[in-house]
Amino acid sequence: MATTSITRLYGLGLTPGKLRGLQRISNPNGTLSMVATDQNSSMISMMKKAMKEATGTEREPTYAEIADAKVMLSRALAPHCSGLLVDGFYGYASTVAAQAVPPGTGILIRVEKSGSAKNTAGGSIGEVEPGWGVGSIKRCGADAVKLLAMFEPDELDSAEKNFEFTMQIYNECIKHDILFLLEPLHFPMKIDGTEEAKEKVAGRKAKTVIDTAKYLSRYCDVYKSEFPGTPGLESDAQQMDNLKRLNDACGQKPWVLLSAGVDYDKYKKQVEMAMKAGASGILGGRAFWKEFFTFNSPADRQKFAETECVRRVKETDAIVKTGTPWFAKYGLTMEDLHGVRTTDGWHARYNGTAWPITGAAPAKKDPNAVY
Repeated sequence: MATTSITRLYGLGLTPGKLRGLQRISNPNGTLSMVATDQNSSMISMMKKAMKEATGTEREPTYAEIADAKVMLSRALAPHCSGLLVDGFYGYASTVAAQAVPPGTGILIRVEKSGSAKNTAGGSIGEVEPGWGVGSIKRCGADAVKLLAMFEPDELDSAEKNFEFTMQIYNECIKHDILFLLEPLHFPMKIDGTEEAKEKVAGRKAKTVIDTAKYLSRYCDVYKSEFPGTPGLESDAQQMDNLKRLNDACGQKPWVLLSAGVDYDKYKKQVEMAMKAGASGILGGRAFWKEFFTFNSPADRQKFAETECVRRVKETDAIVKTGTPWFAKYGLTMEDLHGVRTTDGWHARYNGTAWPITGAAPAKKDPNAVY
């Protein structure tokens, strides 16, 4: 077998911690079938609506009720995906302690606060979850950090601030040698206090998604993208062209498709198109389980999670496995990886002050983060 220097991986940013994270959240063939249960605001809204319809009374769900729902979904879906995305506030400790995730499924944890403040143009300015941080995520044994950052290239204030926030987390992930998955989202902007019409937002969505990938995909290890277009607005041929341009914009970085809460059948079609265009997988959430909270009893919710939700995840996983392996996006083959070797003393160099390889500006410390 030909030997490849590990320097080739280092030059791609694939340091030992990041490489191990990729292995942990991937299928054996290098594709990524990931499920998200990290939603807080949307999940709480779903629970409040369901409880009001069932009892006629509106109230906030308790911490325990939210944690129970996340554990139930995780227990049902984690065995059927390569990676599970959870939040730190409600999900991670309970999910792990309850043995809800099998050893073969990787875990990603979101680092951002849910519901950050918005500027006058409607742009959320990202923040780290108070009391949390990249160091905490690494320390508690997770395989990857996920950051959601609202990003509109033409909304200059939030774009600049969220770019800086992204760089902060990017650098912290380098410092702690943990995999970094970045999820930018477009949003309706306000002009003179008036929010853009939905039609205008939809009309520019594809361009926004593709342009954002050009700005940000280089500053992560796996890029989580919205679908670049709006079903019903563009033809399938135009959407395929958009996906190919998104794939080109991501360059060597593997990218996965989020679900954005669309109905499952629509998401399935989007996944099929994305895999043909060069995507390496998915990280979907509500498309798999959003009807979960419409069932009144815990038993009915569990049955839905273990039957229909599992069916959707398994069906999508089969499609994902036709996609592009993450290592192929980096210009590598499995044979290349099998032949990688280090030289004597790598462990001492890994612990040295010059490690990991950076090349990026020093990160700003977050006063709320645990490093």
